[in-house]
Amino acid sequence: MACGEDHDRSGDLLSSLGELRLIVFDCDGTLVDSQHNIIAAVEQVFRSIDLAPPPVELIRRQIGLAPDAAIAGMLPGQDPALHRRVSEAFRQLRPHLQAQARPLDPLYPGIHPLIERLSHPELFLGIATGKGRRGLDDLLYRHGLAGQFHTLQTGDRCRGKPDPDMLLRAMAETGLTATQTVMIGDTAFDMQMAVSAGCLAIGVAWGYHAPEDLRAGGAEAIITHPDELLPTLRHLTSHSFQSGQPG
Repeated sequence: MACGEDHDRSGDLLSSLGELRLIVFDCDGTLVDSQHNIIAAVEQVFRSIDLAPPPVELIRRQIGLAPDAAIAGMLPGQDPALHRRVSEAFRQLRPHLQAQARPLDPLYPGIHPLIERLSHPELFLGIATGKGRRGLDDLLYRHGLAGQFHTLQTGDRCRGKPDPDMLLRAMAETGLTATQTVMIGDTAFDMQMAVSAGCLAIGVAWGYHAPEDLRAGGAEAIITHPDELLPTLRHLTSHSFQSGQPG
């Protein structure tokens, strides 16, 4: 490809994003399909203290939250002492769970090409996830995505979703503002975090929460395939950001 064509495509990318310069992705349920490994780990923790694991659908709906919040969500109405018991079992088993040889969480179809299309010297990519940093680094390395993201915010270093802490840190690290930032995620927690941070929120329909939950959480739009992200951003920025504020 000629250099002039590269320049034209580079300019087209930025113009299609309006003033957006920081695109932050959730990980589990957005970049990778991790539900099988997460569900297996939760079931192992519960069984380690002779408790029946929660239903699979209930576990799935907690993916993305910090461990203590997820455990409370999996044991609704139960004594807080039971929550603490499960949390302690998780903390004790965590090194063992991390060391287990589990299948690599697969990238969703279209994610790798999307990240490549978003590569641009004036565009910043980030991840905001409930995963720990060690697990995230390993995942990105094994998928050939190490070094593609400029800011990585993880559950072991930030307050958990839907608190806006992860997005606020991502913006501080990149020197960008809320009106320059969009959050892409599959749960209502991601959408609520974005709204709290003053950022644009886009939901993905291939993850773990239903579209109506994403809308209720504050999603401005919901996409069904990664190929839809750039056209959706082009549409939203041409309307919602004309006044410099998210719609």
